[in-house]
Amino acid sequence: MDEKPKSALLWIYLKLSPVIRLFARRHLERRIIRGKEHPLRYREKLGLTEAPRPDGTLIWMHAVGVGEVLALPGLIREMLALEPALNVLLTSSTRTSADAIKHNLPPRTIHQFLPLDSPHYVKRFLDHWQPQLSVWAERDIWPAFLAEIERRQIPLALINGRMSVASGDSKQKTKGFFATLYAKFAFIEVQDEISAEQFTRLGVDPAKISVTAPLKSGADPLADQPEPRKALQDALNDRPLWLAASTHAEDEIEVFKAHTKLLERHPDTLLILAPRAPERAKRIQKHARDLGFTARILQDGDDLSGTQIAIIDRIGELGIWYRLADRCFVGGSFGAVGGHNPYEPALLDCAISHGPDLQSFKDDYAGFHNANAATLVNNADELANTLLDPAFLNTRNAAKRIAKRGKLAIATTAQRLHTLLHSLDK
Repeated sequence: MDEKPKSALLWIYLKLSPVIRLFARRHLERRIIRGKEHPLRYREKLGLTEAPRPDGTLIWMHAVGVGEVLALPGLIREMLALEPALNVLLTSSTRTSADAIKHNLPPRTIHQFLPLDSPHYVKRFLDHWQPQLSVWAERDIWPAFLAEIERRQIPLALINGRMSVASGDSKQKTKGFFATLYAKFAFIEVQDEISAEQFTRLGVDPAKISVTAPLKSGADPLADQPEPRKALQDALNDRPLWLAASTHAEDEIEVFKAHTKLLERHPDTLLILAPRAPERAKRIQKHARDLGFTARILQDGDDLSGTQIAIIDRIGELGIWYRLADRCFVGGSFGAVGGHNPYEPALLDCAISHGPDLQSFKDDYAGFHNANAATLVNNADELANTLLDPAFLNTRNAAKRIAKRGKLAIATTAQRLHTLLHSLDK
């Protein structure tokens, strides 16, 4: 058996990480005041929970933020199809990710916040949950966790990995540290060849690395909420509407200009605006009103008559609005964000437009464009013209076909994880 790499930097990190306990509570309390932590669940980040561990086999999956977490339910359902008695613990790091997954949890799945990376919290967490498999999705790995997982001989896998050349170059400065961490994984699945090259540069055995489709390409449709959706549908009273989803400030400049043009043609058109960061809702409302729009932050039971722009200040509602709107603009694509997920609207029959900045989803959108399943708009005029064009709706069937192709990749990942789960049974 080859000797695994060692790192002096990792040794130092593990020696110093207990210091986190000295300021952990105060750090979390300050974040609660700023709305960054859940006031009733912050203790989970200290490894404390009131949730009981279910009996039987439990696999633990971790992802960081909203997009990564929402990509996992499809994989969990594939795992449950292979072994219906499995239990799943899904952890994430951000409050917004917990809000987003609340209505999208598969059966037999519990959500918790990942504890801070200090040995005391790590051991408390693992002692309680006792997972038989640990699966880490995309970029978030924590040394104290990985070291303790390895010590307990819990199989480890990294899936949906992505690493740019710039990120790979940065990690080269502490190559031994990352080589030691990545060596702990039984296998690593990455989204593209560039990522595979970067992991190899960090000393990962190429035999451990495989290139697969991004998890998001095979994710389940965002969950429906039938009763709230019916109430909103009644409030809309057949008004024409469009959705600007996961927007940032640069997107909203073009979105507001486009909406002005739509109102000139169809004065009763309603724009539903869902910012990527819901805490920006009040600032967006003020900006919209300063531009002369009648804008409100959407509340349950609102009378939407007379409203030109309704702004969503809550996570977890896009599943409703992708179903109610037949056309949308996907944000993060003006400015320098790199775009956001096209698969969510594609699965829910909503025609997709987007701006020119797609660096984070370059290959995904290339597939959509090749199939005439999404429309690039370079400015507000093109966005308005696209939304007004009846032919825009014809892109929806092609988009749905592309979105469903990713299911095969997820099934393959589920089978590999299932095999790894039972690798210690032999």
